[in-house]
Amino acid sequence: MTAIEFNHKILSLSDSLKYFAYSLTSNREDAHDLLQDTFVKAIVHKDKFDPATNLKAWVYTIMKNTFINKYRKDTKVSMIIDTTEDLYYLNNSKTNADMTPESEVSLTELQKVIDELEDEHRIPFLMHFQGFKYKEIAEKLNLSIGTVKSRIFFSRKKLMEKLKDYQN
Repeated sequence: MTAIEFNHKILSLSDSLKYFAYSLTSNREDAHDLLQDTFVKAIVHKDKFDPATNLKAWVYTIMKNTFINKYRKDTKVSMIIDTTEDLYYLNNSKTNADMTPESEVSLTELQKVIDELEDEHRIPFLMHFQGFKYKEIAEKLNLSIGTVKSRIFFSRKKLMEKLKDYQN
């Protein structure tokens, strides 16, 4: 496959990739940035693509991994390192003064909906939410990674259905 054919095929996936990017980021500008990053990575690493495989799946995987890596990087950047004596900032717990009544209600509603999930979906979802990787969850619950991924996926889907009023 020539570079022109490759680029043309990737650009033909643009619309579906935009929707996927938006589903990951929930923000149009971030979705556009993610789409651009995905195109750049796909073109730069064109030599790693096996023409006998599915181009669409390959590009979607690039986008998903780019999003995950950016999320992890942003999470690390927002960590607070407390160098004060006796770890003053970490030990000085924040009060709920920062929470508005609306956010308290939203948090309560979210927790209630999560608690309504069946154990087989709720436990992997909460473990993933707490930062466990799929492999760790699979090992701790004695499940296959595919089962863990599908349970987390269906948990998210159920939560999104039940919490439609809270979506943008």
